[in-house]
Amino acid sequence: MDIDTSPEELDTHNYDIGLGLNSVVEVALGKGNAYGIIRWIGTVPGWKDISAGLELEDEMGVSDGTFKNERYFTCPPKRALFVRLSSCRPDSRFQSVSANHNEKIPKLEDTDMGLDTDFQKTVAPISPEQVNHLLIGRMRGIQGHHNSCYMDVALFSLFSCSSVLDSMLFKSTTPQDAPIQKTLRYDIVNPLRSKGFVKGQHVMNFRQQLERHGYSHSFTTDEKDPEEFLTVIMHHILALEPLLKLSAAGKVQESYCYQIFLDQNHSLVLPTVQQLLEHSFHSAGLKLAEVPSCLILQMPRFGKKFKMFDKIIPSLELDITDLLSEGPQQCILCGNLALEECTDCFKDPVFSSTGFKVFCKTCSSQVHSHPQRKSHKTSLLEVPKEYVGHSLSHCLTRDKLELFAVLCIETSHYVSFVKYGPNNQDWIFFDSMADRQGERDGFNIPEVHACPEVGMYLEMPLAELANQVPRDMKGVAKRLFCDAYMYLYQSTSMCLYR
Repeated sequence: MDIDTSPEELDTHNYDIGLGLNSVVEVALGKGNAYGIIRWIGTVPGWKDISAGLELEDEMGVSDGTFKNERYFTCPPKRALFVRLSSCRPDSRFQSVSANHNEKIPKLEDTDMGLDTDFQKTVAPISPEQVNHLLIGRMRGIQGHHNSCYMDVALFSLFSCSSVLDSMLFKSTTPQDAPIQKTLRYDIVNPLRSKGFVKGQHVMNFRQQLERHGYSHSFTTDEKDPEEFLTVIMHHILALEPLLKLSAAGKVQESYCYQIFLDQNHSLVLPTVQQLLEHSFHSAGLKLAEVPSCLILQMPRFGKKFKMFDKIIPSLELDITDLLSEGPQQCILCGNLALEECTDCFKDPVFSSTGFKVFCKTCSSQVHSHPQRKSHKTSLLEVPKEYVGHSLSHCLTRDKLELFAVLCIETSHYVSFVKYGPNNQDWIFFDSMADRQGERDGFNIPEVHACPEVGMYLEMPLAELANQVPRDMKGVAKRLFCDAYMYLYQSTSMCLYR
């Protein structure tokens, strides 16, 4: 390979245009501007000028990092393009986005004006087959801007690969709040799903709108918690029907998120999300009044530092059948119609570690004839009249929710994992501020990358997973198991009606 100067040496040169390795640039092509990152600088055979090897955002390139059968860097197919360095310019899309939040960001009040027409259409979530093409890489996802990570990861998790809360984008709202809904739909969700990237200035405009409406005077400056943001947007602005309806002592309570609390006598060490939810409902005397289309669970931790558990195991499916206040249930021993529940049996080690303990009359009598359980007090279940007096001739259909995203925080920075496909390995990791270009007047570089290693840990026996040392876990898996802050579940059937 005929290279006069190594990439490392070239990167230290002070070019007049101020570009070096990993600079985010644009270059004019016959079919329009191409955007990418400089992955290599040097000279190539047949060219006298210094050249740059670009990894493009879109498949507008000619190779995977090779030029005339020589490899200069590695990237996905059709993403590599070799051009003269002098043809590159700093990416104009980010020149107005400053790290200084006091700098005035251009306002985008009228989201219907000046938009790419593609962004004004209804755009479906990114399918598993599109993830690699649209989302994987740098300058992917939502670009972070000054303490925005809580909002970036919440929006990315909810809308990139799921449609469970798309009703937020289309429901009728007040004239006062309509511009905020339009910004969410046209400037954030549609670009994310169609291009795989949202500019930081769009999220900042969204924050400015929230601030101007008086919902918080610090939306553009301070770091917040995801649940605070979600409550504001779902309740105060869009007046979305509460996602969660809880039954307690005959009364129904409504909320948008559920914070898991455990009593001091729990025996959990390496809990699953299923166990945490059941223990929390058990200690609070709660039931679900109906199947939620979306269930947002906050993990048992206090603030951003103290975590109750070193690791939490994701439950890919959340079985909520026993948590419902109405509907038939099967006896955990014989499978017939359950008529009684025993909260005292819930923590009895002789039974399964998950599921409420419900019995038919016969099994309840036998279980509580044991000397250790004679003091237990059972309660009658609310059984639909049409089932009373009849035996269950077949297994009941279980009501289950699917995990589709996890928000994590280690100290003060939020990141997220999205489960985008049916396999255990189908996970992606998103960080809206994975890297940075420039200092005070620079901009953040968001990144999305695949993390199939998560599947390996999900398939491990519990004892082996418990012995995993967090710092030795592969890839970013440690952050999913050790730093979980919020779990997002969806009902694929109920989301069609809500």
